[in-house]
Amino acid sequence: MEFAPVSVRLSLTLVLSAALLAACSKEEPAPPQEQAGGQTLTGKIDRSHAGDLLPAAALSDPTGKTLNTGALSGKPVLLNLWATWCAPCVKEMPTLDALAGEYDGKLRVLTASQDLEGASKVVPFFADKKFAHLEPWLDRENALSTALGGDGVLPTTVLYDAGGQEVARVVGGFDWESPEAKALVDEAVGASAS
Repeated sequence: MEFAPVSVRLSLTLVLSAALLAACSKEEPAPPQEQAGGQTLTGKIDRSHAGDLLPAAALSDPTGKTLNTGALSGKPVLLNLWATWCAPCVKEMPTLDALAGEYDGKLRVLTASQDLEGASKVVPFFADKKFAHLEPWLDRENALSTALGGDGVLPTTVLYDAGGQEVARVVGGFDWESPEAKALVDEAVGASAS
């Protein structure tokens, strides 16, 4: 009968491990899977980091062009950390593309892929989705996630004003075409216009 408690503990460990892996985590990439009824975008606006400065990190695009995020200023920036294997990320990307088109010239929308395999995953993803306004930036070292003090949850999206100060962030998938999202973006864009 000594084996029963070990068996129960092993079963509990397996169940808890499976539950933890269900969230998007950089440690365990898996193909995107939608839950029954579709993936729900459940991210909430968080202003607890308001005023923090946009961290400096070197991003690259698939051609090798680099971008220092710390040098971005003069225009509000919406910085999205995502991965091709993260279902909420994949679901929200079209809304980010639409938002980037709507605020073209007023807001820079940066999507920084956290895919460890970089361009080999991101380029086909962008080609398949035919995004009209998003650029495929790569953050293979996960420098932004670390600099933002994130816990590795994807997507994480942070809105910065034209001076590079955080307005708010959203951890988890979010509908960037929603009235709530547009009001948030308008707050940053309006502040830069005055």
